[in-house]
Amino acid sequence: MKRMLIFLGILIGCIIIVIVGLILATPAMDRWGTNDAEVNAVYPGDELLTNPGRVSTRAITVKAEPEKIYPWIVQTGADKSGMYSYTWLENLMGCKMAKDETIHPEWQNLKVGDLMKMCASDPAPTPYAVAEVIPNEAVIYGHQENGAWVDLWQFILVPQKDGSTRLISRTRTNMTGGIWEVIRPISFFMEQKMLSTIKTLAEK
Repeated sequence: MKRMLIFLGILIGCIIIVIVGLILATPAMDRWGTNDAEVNAVYPGDELLTNPGRVSTRAITVKAEPEKIYPWIVQTGADKSGMYSYTWLENLMGCKMAKDETIHPEWQNLKVGDLMKMCASDPAPTPYAVAEVIPNEAVIYGHQENGAWVDLWQFILVPQKDGSTRLISRTRTNMTGGIWEVIRPISFFMEQKMLSTIKTLAEK
């Protein structure tokens, strides 16, 4: 019994350390790869949700022009190219995920109102809807409630003088507190991989 109590105490202590560590790491996760100018910049889609409960801005440098990156972004979706993240983990969790690393012309005509699925089959999270599309510059996905945007996932392409592009991923959301705080570090883990994969594909 004493050993069991010691084990439980150690387990609880480890859980507390992990939780505190994640809380302390959240500011860094929410601005991974960015500089102050990018965090404070105004991007397409910001105007759709002007007073969000939380904002995260993450970025990566891609050694390619926006025209080489944009096609991969519009193909995002569980029933298209996939989410460019840890496909094996998504499938293990029961979320069937495609993984197609080729450009499909039939997927390039993304328009406002189109759906971006998070899982290819049901049951699945509510799919994102396309809120705004600016060819070779930005794609904005989001969720609406009662006709108002409550959650946005923005992909912004900012060309650089040296020919590279900054791929910016910004989340503006009112989905905060409770389970959403548990999801935040998982989201960071998956999105970091996503940006890295898009970079690799665009640079090929």
